[in-house]
Amino acid sequence: MSDRAGLNRQLFWLYEGTGKGPFVFRWALLIFDILTIGYFLWAPFDQRERSHYAVDYVIGIVILFDLVARFYIARHKHRFFLKWINWADLVVVVTMFAPLLVSNFAFLRILRAVRAVRAFTFIRRVKGITPYFQRYERIIDKVTNLVVFVFIMAAIVYATQVGRNDDIRTYLDSLYFAISSLTTTGYGDIIMDNQLGRLLAIMIMVLGLSLFLQLLRALIEPDQKVDCECETCGLVRHDRDAIHCKHCGSPIKIKTEGLT
Repeated sequence: MSDRAGLNRQLFWLYEGTGKGPFVFRWALLIFDILTIGYFLWAPFDQRERSHYAVDYVIGIVILFDLVARFYIARHKHRFFLKWINWADLVVVVTMFAPLLVSNFAFLRILRAVRAVRAFTFIRRVKGITPYFQRYERIIDKVTNLVVFVFIMAAIVYATQVGRNDDIRTYLDSLYFAISSLTTTGYGDIIMDNQLGRLLAIMIMVLGLSLFLQLLRALIEPDQKVDCECETCGLVRHDRDAIHCKHCGSPIKIKTEGLT
Protein backbone atom coordinates (compact mmCIF):
# COMPACT_ATOMS: atom_id res chain seq x y z
CA MET A 1 0.00 0.00 0.00
CA SER A 2 3.03 2.27 0.19
CA ASP A 3 2.53 3.47 -3.40
CA ARG A 4 -1.15 4.25 -2.87
CA ALA A 5 -2.61 7.46 -1.48
CA GLY A 6 -5.92 9.14 -0.75
CA LEU A 7 -9.12 7.44 -1.86
CA ASN A 8 -7.22 4.67 -3.65
CA ARG A 9 -5.45 3.74 -0.41
CA GLN A 10 -8.67 3.76 1.60
CA LEU A 11 -10.55 1.59 -0.91
CA PHE A 12 -7.65 -0.84 -1.21
CA TRP A 13 -7.59 -1.15 2.58
CA LEU A 14 -11.31 -1.97 2.64
CA TYR A 15 -11.12 -4.54 -0.15
CA GLU A 16 -7.74 -6.15 0.55
CA GLY A 17 -6.57 -5.01 3.99
CA THR A 18 -6.96 -6.41 7.48
CA GLY A 19 -8.64 -5.09 10.58
CA LYS A 20 -12.14 -4.42 11.84
CA GLY A 21 -13.07 -2.04 9.00
CA PRO A 22 -12.28 -4.45 6.14
CA PHE A 23 -13.83 -7.31 8.13
CA VAL A 24 -17.18 -5.53 8.44
CA PHE A 25 -17.04 -4.14 4.90
CA ARG A 26 -16.37 -7.49 3.22
CA TRP A 27 -19.01 -9.31 5.22
CA ALA A 28 -21.49 -6.57 4.29
CA LEU A 29 -20.66 -7.17 0.62
CA LEU A 30 -21.12 -10.89 1.08
CA ILE A 31 -24.53 -10.41 2.66
CA PHE A 32 -25.51 -8.01 -0.13
CA ASP A 33 -24.43 -10.54 -2.77
CA ILE A 34 -26.45 -13.33 -1.16
CA LEU A 35 -29.55 -11.14 -0.81
CA THR A 36 -29.37 -9.94 -4.42
CA ILE A 37 -29.00 -13.49 -5.74
CA GLY A 38 -32.01 -14.52 -3.67
CA TYR A 39 -33.98 -11.52 -4.95
CA PHE A 40 -33.21 -12.39 -8.58
CA LEU A 41 -34.47 -15.92 -8.03
CA TRP A 42 -37.63 -14.78 -6.26
CA ALA A 43 -38.57 -11.56 -8.06
CA PRO A 44 -41.45 -11.91 -10.54
CA PHE A 45 -40.69 -11.27 -14.20
CA ASP A 46 -44.17 -11.24 -15.68
CA GLN A 47 -46.20 -8.90 -13.43
CA ARG A 48 -43.92 -6.24 -12.02
CA GLU A 49 -44.80 -3.19 -9.94
CA ARG A 50 -42.96 0.09 -9.48
CA SER A 51 -41.39 -1.18 -6.27
CA HIS A 52 -39.63 -3.94 -8.22
CA TYR A 53 -38.14 -1.44 -10.64
CA ALA A 54 -37.00 0.75 -7.75
CA VAL A 55 -35.23 -2.20 -6.11
CA ASP A 56 -33.62 -3.05 -9.46
CA TYR A 57 -32.20 0.44 -9.83
CA VAL A 58 -30.86 0.53 -6.24
CA ILE A 59 -29.16 -2.85 -6.65
CA GLY A 60 -27.75 -1.77 -10.02
CA ILE A 61 -26.25 1.39 -8.53
CA VAL A 62 -24.60 -0.52 -5.64
CA ILE A 63 -23.12 -3.14 -8.00
CA LEU A 64 -21.91 -0.39 -10.32
CA PHE A 65 -20.14 1.45 -7.48
CA ASP A 66 -18.53 -1.81 -6.36
CA LEU A 67 -17.35 -2.55 -9.91
CA VAL A 68 -15.92 0.95 -10.38
CA ALA A 69 -14.16 0.80 -6.99
CA ARG A 70 -12.50 -2.51 -7.78
CA PHE A 71 -11.40 -1.18 -11.17
CA TYR A 72 -10.01 1.94 -9.51
CA ILE A 73 -7.78 0.00 -7.10
CA ALA A 74 -6.72 -2.65 -9.62
CA ARG A 75 -2.94 -2.55 -10.08
CA HIS A 76 -3.14 -3.88 -13.64
CA LYS A 77 -6.21 -2.10 -15.03
CA HIS A 78 -5.70 -3.48 -18.54
CA ARG A 79 -6.23 -6.96 -17.07
CA PHE A 80 -9.34 -6.08 -15.07
CA PHE A 81 -11.85 -7.09 -17.74
CA LEU A 82 -9.87 -10.18 -18.66
CA LYS A 83 -11.57 -11.71 -15.61
CA TRP A 84 -14.99 -13.04 -16.58
CA ILE A 85 -16.37 -12.36 -13.08
CA ASN A 86 -16.00 -8.63 -13.74
CA TRP A 87 -17.78 -9.04 -17.08
CA ALA A 88 -20.56 -10.89 -15.27
CA ASP A 89 -20.99 -7.93 -12.91
CA LEU A 90 -21.06 -5.53 -15.85
CA VAL A 91 -23.74 -7.60 -17.59
CA VAL A 92 -25.87 -7.61 -14.44
CA VAL A 93 -25.52 -3.82 -14.07
CA VAL A 94 -26.79 -3.37 -17.63
CA THR A 95 -29.76 -5.66 -17.00
CA MET A 96 -30.74 -3.72 -13.87
CA PHE A 97 -31.46 -0.71 -16.08
CA ALA A 98 -32.63 -2.76 -19.08
CA PRO A 99 -36.38 -2.31 -18.32
CA LEU A 100 -35.89 1.26 -19.49
CA LEU A 101 -34.97 -0.10 -22.93
CA VAL A 102 -36.43 -3.60 -23.39
CA SER A 103 -39.43 -5.64 -22.23
CA ASN A 104 -38.14 -9.20 -22.70
CA PHE A 105 -38.15 -10.11 -19.02
CA ALA A 106 -37.63 -13.82 -19.67
CA PHE A 107 -34.36 -12.91 -21.35
CA LEU A 108 -33.40 -10.82 -18.33
CA ARG A 109 -33.95 -13.86 -16.14
CA ILE A 110 -31.05 -15.56 -17.93
CA LEU A 111 -28.77 -12.53 -17.72
CA ARG A 112 -29.48 -11.84 -14.07
CA ALA A 113 -28.79 -15.46 -13.18
CA VAL A 114 -25.21 -14.57 -14.10
CA ARG A 115 -25.21 -12.70 -10.78
CA ALA A 116 -24.79 -16.13 -9.22
CA VAL A 117 -21.31 -16.05 -10.74
CA ARG A 118 -20.63 -13.45 -8.09
CA ALA A 119 -20.57 -16.34 -5.65
CA PHE A 120 -17.05 -17.07 -6.88
CA THR A 121 -15.86 -13.87 -5.23
CA PHE A 122 -17.15 -15.17 -1.88
CA ILE A 123 -14.10 -17.43 -1.64
CA ARG A 124 -11.65 -14.68 -2.49
CA ARG A 125 -13.13 -12.27 0.04
CA VAL A 126 -13.83 -14.66 2.89
CA LYS A 127 -10.61 -16.68 2.79
CA GLY A 128 -8.75 -13.62 4.02
CA ILE A 129 -11.15 -13.31 6.95
CA THR A 130 -11.33 -16.83 8.32
CA PRO A 131 -8.83 -19.72 8.06
CA TYR A 132 -11.69 -22.19 7.52
CA PHE A 133 -12.44 -20.89 4.02
CA GLN A 134 -8.74 -20.72 3.23
CA ARG A 135 -8.25 -24.35 4.27
CA TYR A 136 -11.18 -25.66 2.22
CA GLU A 137 -10.92 -23.14 -0.62
CA ARG A 138 -10.72 -25.74 -3.42
CA ILE A 139 -13.76 -27.70 -2.22
CA ILE A 140 -15.84 -24.56 -1.74
CA ASP A 141 -14.82 -23.43 -5.22
CA LYS A 142 -16.11 -26.68 -6.77
CA VAL A 143 -19.36 -26.53 -4.80
CA THR A 144 -19.88 -22.95 -5.97
CA ASN A 145 -19.20 -24.04 -9.56
CA LEU A 146 -21.95 -26.61 -9.34
CA VAL A 147 -24.50 -24.32 -7.67
CA VAL A 148 -23.90 -21.50 -10.15
CA PHE A 149 -24.27 -23.94 -13.06
CA VAL A 150 -27.61 -25.17 -11.73
CA PHE A 151 -28.98 -21.64 -11.28
CA ILE A 152 -27.92 -20.51 -14.75
CA MET A 153 -29.26 -23.63 -16.48
CA ALA A 154 -32.54 -23.27 -14.57
CA ALA A 155 -32.76 -19.68 -15.82
CA ILE A 156 -32.21 -20.81 -19.41
CA VAL A 157 -34.86 -23.53 -19.04
CA TYR A 158 -37.27 -20.96 -17.60
CA ALA A 159 -36.70 -18.44 -20.39
CA THR A 160 -36.98 -20.97 -23.20
CA GLN A 161 -39.74 -23.26 -21.94
CA VAL A 162 -42.32 -21.01 -20.25
CA GLY A 163 -45.21 -20.72 -22.68
CA ARG A 164 -43.86 -23.62 -24.73
CA ASN A 165 -43.93 -26.44 -22.19
CA ASP A 166 -47.06 -26.77 -20.04
CA ASP A 167 -45.08 -28.55 -17.30
CA ILE A 168 -42.91 -25.49 -16.63
CA ARG A 169 -44.75 -22.40 -15.39
CA THR A 170 -42.44 -20.90 -12.75
CA TYR A 171 -38.75 -20.57 -12.04
CA LEU A 172 -39.14 -23.18 -9.29
CA ASP A 173 -40.36 -25.67 -11.91
CA SER A 174 -37.26 -25.03 -14.03
CA LEU A 175 -34.95 -25.29 -11.00
CA TYR A 176 -36.61 -28.57 -10.03
CA PHE A 177 -36.14 -29.91 -13.57
CA ALA A 178 -32.47 -28.84 -13.67
CA ILE A 179 -31.67 -30.60 -10.39
CA SER A 180 -33.60 -33.77 -11.27
CA SER A 181 -31.81 -33.89 -14.64
CA LEU A 182 -28.41 -33.29 -13.04
CA THR A 183 -28.94 -36.17 -10.62
CA THR A 184 -30.44 -38.30 -13.48
CA THR A 185 -33.38 -39.00 -11.16
CA GLY A 186 -35.99 -38.42 -13.88
CA TYR A 187 -39.27 -38.57 -11.96
CA GLY A 188 -41.20 -38.08 -15.19
CA ASP A 189 -43.51 -35.34 -13.86
CA ILE A 190 -41.75 -32.75 -16.07
CA ILE A 191 -40.98 -33.89 -19.62
CA MET A 192 -39.34 -31.92 -22.41
CA ASP A 193 -41.59 -32.22 -25.45
CA ASN A 194 -39.48 -30.13 -27.87
CA GLN A 195 -36.03 -30.40 -29.39
CA LEU A 196 -34.57 -27.37 -27.58
CA GLY A 197 -35.73 -28.69 -24.23
CA ARG A 198 -34.17 -32.07 -24.85
CA LEU A 199 -30.88 -30.46 -25.83
CA LEU A 200 -30.95 -28.48 -22.58
CA ALA A 201 -31.58 -31.66 -20.62
CA ILE A 202 -28.57 -33.30 -22.28
CA MET A 203 -26.37 -30.29 -21.45
CA ILE A 204 -27.49 -30.31 -17.83
CA MET A 205 -26.76 -34.02 -17.43
CA VAL A 206 -23.39 -34.05 -19.20
CA LEU A 207 -21.93 -30.78 -17.92
CA GLY A 208 -23.49 -31.14 -14.49
CA LEU A 209 -22.06 -34.60 -13.94
CA SER A 210 -18.60 -33.39 -14.98
CA LEU A 211 -18.79 -30.62 -12.38
CA PHE A 212 -19.98 -33.11 -9.79
CA LEU A 213 -17.00 -35.38 -10.56
CA GLN A 214 -14.66 -32.40 -10.13
CA LEU A 215 -16.18 -31.85 -6.70
CA LEU A 216 -15.57 -35.50 -5.76
CA ARG A 217 -11.98 -35.17 -6.96
CA ALA A 218 -11.46 -32.09 -4.79
CA LEU A 219 -12.79 -34.03 -1.80
CA ILE A 220 -10.44 -36.99 -2.15
CA GLU A 221 -7.28 -35.40 -3.60
CA PRO A 222 -5.11 -32.93 -1.62
CA ASP A 223 -4.50 -29.57 -3.28
CA GLN A 224 -0.81 -28.68 -3.58
CA LYS A 225 -1.52 -25.19 -4.96
CA VAL A 226 -2.59 -21.97 -3.28
CA ASP A 227 -3.87 -18.62 -4.57
CA CYS A 228 -1.45 -15.75 -3.99
CA GLU A 229 -1.27 -13.08 -6.70
CA CYS A 230 2.21 -11.96 -7.70
CA GLU A 231 2.33 -8.16 -7.58
CA THR A 232 4.77 -8.08 -10.53
CA CYS A 233 3.25 -10.37 -13.19
CA GLY A 234 -0.19 -11.20 -11.73
CA LEU A 235 0.26 -15.00 -11.61
CA VAL A 236 -2.16 -16.38 -9.01
CA ARG A 237 -1.56 -20.13 -8.57
CA HIS A 238 1.64 -21.13 -6.75
CA ASP A 239 3.00 -24.10 -4.83
CA ARG A 240 2.20 -23.90 -1.13
CA ASP A 241 5.90 -23.68 -0.19
CA ALA A 242 6.90 -21.22 -2.94
CA ILE A 243 8.93 -18.15 -2.00
CA HIS A 244 9.40 -16.85 -5.57
CA CYS A 245 6.99 -16.53 -8.49
CA LYS A 246 7.73 -19.33 -10.95
CA HIS A 247 6.79 -17.03 -13.85
CA CYS A 248 8.84 -13.89 -13.21
CA GLY A 249 10.99 -14.82 -10.20
CA SER A 250 9.76 -12.03 -7.94
CA PRO A 251 9.54 -12.75 -4.19
CA ILE A 252 6.06 -13.69 -2.96
CA LYS A 253 4.71 -14.02 0.56
CA ILE A 254 2.17 -16.79 1.00
CA LYS A 255 0.28 -16.63 4.28
CA THR A 256 0.35 -19.91 6.19
CA GLU A 257 -0.97 -21.13 9.52
CA GLY A 258 2.43 -22.49 10.52
CA LEU A 259 3.65 -26.03 11.04
CA THR A 260 1.37 -28.56 12.72
